[in-house]
Amino acid sequence: MSSSKSQSSNKSFVYREFGNDNSAATERTIPELPPQQQNLKVQASRKGRKGKTVTVVSGFQAKPETLTDLVKQLKTQCGTGGTLKDNEIEIQGEHKQKVVEILTKLGYKAKISGG
Repeated sequence: MSSSKSQSSNKSFVYREFGNDNSAATERTIPELPPQQQNLKVQASRKGRKGKTVTVVSGFQAKPETLTDLVKQLKTQCGTGGTLKDNEIEIQGEHKQKVVEILTKLGYKAKISGG
Protein backbone atom coordinates (compact mmCIF):
# COMPACT_ATOMS: atom_id res chain seq x y z
CA MET A 1 0.00 0.00 0.00
CA SER A 2 2.84 2.41 0.70
CA SER A 3 3.94 2.27 -2.96
CA SER A 4 0.52 3.46 -4.19
CA LYS A 5 0.66 6.47 -1.85
CA SER A 6 4.02 7.55 -3.22
CA GLN A 7 2.71 7.30 -6.79
CA SER A 8 -0.42 9.32 -6.04
CA SER A 9 1.62 12.21 -4.60
CA ASN A 10 3.47 12.56 -7.91
CA LYS A 11 0.55 13.26 -10.29
CA SER A 12 2.08 16.19 -12.17
CA PHE A 13 3.20 14.02 -15.08
CA VAL A 14 2.41 10.55 -16.37
CA TYR A 15 5.78 9.41 -17.70
CA ARG A 16 9.29 10.79 -17.51
CA GLU A 17 12.49 9.37 -18.92
CA PHE A 18 16.15 10.25 -18.31
CA GLY A 19 16.06 12.23 -15.09
CA ASN A 20 14.35 15.34 -13.88
CA ASP A 21 16.05 18.20 -15.71
CA ASN A 22 14.67 18.73 -19.21
CA SER A 23 15.35 22.46 -19.51
CA ALA A 24 18.22 21.85 -21.96
CA ALA A 25 15.88 19.94 -24.29
CA THR A 26 13.21 22.64 -24.40
CA GLU A 27 15.67 25.50 -24.86
CA ARG A 28 16.77 25.90 -28.48
CA THR A 29 19.77 27.98 -29.39
CA ILE A 30 19.06 29.91 -32.56
CA PRO A 31 22.04 31.78 -34.00
CA GLU A 32 21.24 35.45 -34.53
CA LEU A 33 22.32 36.24 -38.09
CA PRO A 34 22.37 39.78 -39.46
CA PRO A 35 19.55 40.56 -41.94
CA GLN A 36 21.93 40.56 -44.93
CA GLN A 37 22.77 36.88 -44.37
CA GLN A 38 19.18 35.64 -44.06
CA ASN A 39 17.36 34.24 -47.09
CA LEU A 40 13.63 34.56 -46.53
CA LYS A 41 10.76 33.03 -48.47
CA VAL A 42 7.47 34.91 -48.75
CA GLN A 43 4.45 32.97 -49.94
CA ALA A 44 0.66 33.10 -49.75
CA SER A 45 -1.00 30.09 -48.18
CA ARG A 46 -4.54 28.87 -47.50
CA LYS A 47 -3.71 25.44 -46.19
CA GLY A 48 -5.43 24.62 -42.90
CA ARG A 49 -6.97 28.09 -42.57
CA LYS A 50 -10.55 27.44 -43.73
CA GLY A 51 -9.98 29.15 -47.10
CA LYS A 52 -8.53 32.35 -45.67
CA THR A 53 -5.32 33.57 -47.29
CA VAL A 54 -2.30 34.48 -45.18
CA THR A 55 1.16 35.63 -46.21
CA VAL A 56 3.82 33.40 -44.64
CA VAL A 57 7.42 34.56 -44.22
CA SER A 58 9.82 31.70 -43.42
CA GLY A 59 13.56 31.09 -43.20
CA PHE A 60 14.37 33.27 -40.20
CA GLN A 61 17.44 32.67 -38.09
CA ALA A 62 16.82 35.16 -35.34
CA LYS A 63 15.81 35.36 -31.71
CA PRO A 64 12.09 35.42 -30.84
CA GLU A 65 12.40 38.99 -29.51
CA THR A 66 13.68 40.20 -32.89
CA LEU A 67 10.87 38.40 -34.69
CA THR A 68 8.16 39.84 -32.43
CA ASP A 69 9.37 43.36 -33.23
CA LEU A 70 9.40 42.51 -36.94
CA VAL A 71 5.86 41.05 -36.79
CA LYS A 72 4.60 44.24 -35.15
CA GLN A 73 6.25 46.37 -37.82
CA LEU A 74 4.85 44.26 -40.70
CA LYS A 75 1.35 44.26 -39.20
CA THR A 76 1.25 48.04 -38.86
CA GLN A 77 2.65 48.69 -42.34
CA CYS A 78 0.25 46.19 -43.97
CA GLY A 79 -2.65 47.44 -41.85
CA THR A 80 -3.74 43.95 -40.83
CA GLY A 81 -3.33 41.27 -38.17
CA GLY A 82 -0.66 38.63 -37.94
CA THR A 83 1.23 36.30 -35.65
CA LEU A 84 4.49 34.44 -35.07
CA LYS A 85 4.23 30.63 -35.23
CA ASP A 86 7.10 28.12 -35.28
CA ASN A 87 9.69 30.74 -36.27
CA GLU A 88 7.50 31.86 -39.20
CA ILE A 89 5.62 35.12 -39.54
CA GLU A 90 2.00 34.95 -40.70
CA ILE A 91 0.31 38.14 -41.94
CA GLN A 92 -3.43 38.03 -42.64
CA GLY A 93 -4.34 38.57 -46.29
CA GLU A 94 -2.28 38.44 -49.46
CA HIS A 95 0.51 40.98 -49.02
CA LYS A 96 3.44 39.20 -50.70
CA GLN A 97 4.74 42.14 -52.69
CA LYS A 98 4.39 44.65 -49.87
CA VAL A 99 6.07 42.32 -47.32
CA VAL A 100 9.02 41.73 -49.69
CA GLU A 101 9.44 45.49 -50.17
CA ILE A 102 9.39 46.12 -46.41
CA LEU A 103 11.87 43.30 -45.69
CA THR A 104 14.32 44.43 -48.39
CA LYS A 105 14.22 47.99 -46.99
CA LEU A 106 15.16 46.50 -43.62
CA GLY A 107 18.13 44.72 -45.23
CA TYR A 108 16.77 41.15 -45.52
CA LYS A 109 17.11 39.05 -48.66
CA ALA A 110 13.49 38.14 -49.38
CA LYS A 111 12.00 36.33 -52.38
CA ILE A 112 8.46 35.45 -53.35
CA SER A 113 8.10 31.68 -53.60
CA GLY A 114 5.20 29.58 -54.76
CA GLY A 115 2.42 30.55 -57.14
